[in-house]
Amino acid sequence: MRMFETLKPLWETTRSVIPIVGFMLIFQLLVLKKSVADSKQIIGGLVLSILGLHFFLKGISLSLLPLGDSIGRDLFLLDNKYIIVGFAFVLGYFATLVEPALRTLALEVEEVSVGAIPTKTLIHAVAVGFGIGMALGIFKILNNIPTSKIVMPILVLAIVLCRFAPEEYVAIAMDSASATTGPVNIPLNMALAIGLAKISGFTDPLLNGFGIIGLTSLGAVISVLVLGIIGGM
Repeated sequence: MRMFETLKPLWETTRSVIPIVGFMLIFQLLVLKKSVADSKQIIGGLVLSILGLHFFLKGISLSLLPLGDSIGRDLFLLDNKYIIVGFAFVLGYFATLVEPALRTLALEVEEVSVGAIPTKTLIHAVAVGFGIGMALGIFKILNNIPTSKIVMPILVLAIVLCRFAPEEYVAIAMDSASATTGPVNIPLNMALAIGLAKISGFTDPLLNGFGIIGLTSLGAVISVLVLGIIGGM
């Protein structure tokens, strides 16, 4: 029984991955009429993917989520909103630098643009925007500001910037925002925000603890659009 409970999370991960792989294999064999080139490599990669995803999710639940929640609760004890907001910016910035999806996107952008948009430039621009969005989200929690009052002005600003930014940067900005919502940022930053909202006592964690990931994504959009406008001058 104890072994079954231990293996249950691994089985849940396996059940999530196998249907995706099975669908692609069936589509390739029956629709595309193509044989599988290297079945051993695919099977080996599938096993590694399942194990890697399982251990990663387990690590997230054991480390990043509790750590983020704990830091969020302890931050409130500083009783200094400027330090807390500054910490949120730095955390958001550095956490974004290690997002694998963003790095992959930046490499593709550099390749397609033939080096016109360097990988490091895009990554750091997105990280700055994400950090600003993170800081705004924490500022919102500390001051019990409704999410709509912060989101609406940012959306208007994004629409205005889309009018002046080069078209290719508008598309890159949209993808950059999605690339920031990866396995590092979401658990760490959301846990931080919810932990801070819980301990503050004067704000509803359900109302103000969530929404911070959306703000960080909007911040990334704004920063890439501004990068495009500056680069186009």
